Amino acid sequence: MIALYAHDDFIRPFVGDMIVTVVVFCFVRIFIPDGVKLMSLYVMLFAVAVEIGQYFNYVELLGFQDNPIISTAMGTSFAWEDIACYAVGCIACAVFDFARFRKSR
Repeated sequence: MIALYAHDDFIRPFVGDMIVTVVVFCFVRIFIPDGVKLMSLYVMLFAVAVEIGQYFNYVELLGFQDNPIISTAMGTSFAWEDIACYAVGCIACAVFDFARFRKSR
């Protein structure tokens, strides 16, 4: 929703990128609720891999450039700022996970 309807200079580029890592983290935690203490690191690595794919224009390489939904979801442009926002989201997830694992002991 942010990608399609927020057309500003802060929410869309920065908060949206931070939230996407939190959403991916939570989605993976649905299927793997415990046992992987470095999940936030793995989500970060995945996000960086997607960003590197954007650098190499993987949307065009896969033939999705004409599909606005898929190209929006996959992203079309590389930016170092995106990686920083992914890191902030993953750090927030790591803090949450640390607190959750600590409570369960």
